[in-house]
Amino acid sequence: MRRTDVYVKVEVVVDENEPVERIAAEICRQIRKLHGVRQAEVSNMVERD
Repeated sequence: MRRTDVYVKVEVVVDENEPVERIAAEICRQIRKLHGVRQAEVSNMVERD
């Protein structure tokens, strides 16, 4: 079986009091639950106004 890296951009709206790192970790956790996903990680975060 071959492996492929798939890069996905996700844009989220976050409350001021919500830690972005926690949301990113939860997104990774949910992705890892998918069949065949071996690893999910955050490689970059860009804050916008």
